[in-house]
Order: sequence, then C-alpha cells, then structure tokens
Amino acid sequence: MTSFISRRAARVLLRDRAGRVLLFAGRDPGRPEHRYWFTPGGGVEPGETEVSAAARELAEETGLVIEPPALGEPVWHESTEFPYDGRWYRQEQSYFLLRVGAWEVDTAGFTAVERAGIEGHRWWPLGELAVTTERYYPAGLPDLLARVDGGESGC
Repeated sequence: MTSFISRRAARVLLRDRAGRVLLFAGRDPGRPEHRYWFTPGGGVEPGETEVSAAARELAEETGLVIEPPALGEPVWHESTEFPYDGRWYRQEQSYFLLRVGAWEVDTAGFTAVERAGIEGHRWWPLGELAVTTERYYPAGLPDLLARVDGGESGC
C-alpha cells in the first residue's frame, strides 16, 4: 500500500494578451528523465486561504505581485496523485484564472526546491500546446482554458 502525503495547492492559469498560457519546464529530481510543463502555483500553507496561496506563489514564481481578490474565485478544481522526488502525493488543487497584458517573468523568488526542479518557462500558444508531444499538467489544459476563458481570446 502506498503512503501518500496529502496536501492542498493553489495554481494560476496565467494568460497574456495574445492568449498564451505561462508554463514552467519541470523535472522530478527523483526521476530526472521525467520532464513536464506545469502552471505556476504550489502548496497552501497552514492558515492560508487558497486565493492567498495562489497570489503568494504567483509572486514567488513569476515576480507578478497582485492582491488576492484580483484572482476571483477558482475556475476549476482537481484531485491528483503523483510521485515527486521519491515521495507520493495526493493533492487537492484549485485553479485561478488571471489575464495580463504582458509580463516578463522574474524567477528571483524561487525556493531551493523550485530552483532544483524548474528549468525554464515559456508562454505557450494554445494551438501549439494542443499538438505538442511534450507532457504538461493538467492534462487537457487547452480544453480547460477553452471552457473557462474562451480558448485563444486574450484580455
């Protein structure tokens, strides 16, 4: 029987004026061959709300500082299980949608874990994301964005 570490997370679907979505290029230190793209976000700290965690993570990972209310309500929730660095996680996560005109990502606020597991970032056009053979999370992200934000439309 696998023992899971349970956690809550808050993630941000960050879209720019061109309708692209920001994703980070990650790798699992415990499985260096396992590479993937993922949205900004991370764990909810004790006593923190999901929206506050999403805003904090966005600032740490991208340099974009916003007040939590600017994120509104979550647009999607999921439960997921995954291994990372030799440990198994069961994660309940909420996604928030934020549109920006443009943003130059600043990763100076990365934690040591983020510096070890994130190799870069890219603003992905949804059409390219829909046909790539590269792994990304959440699976079905282009369809999710089409449902919650009208697909390719930007701000």
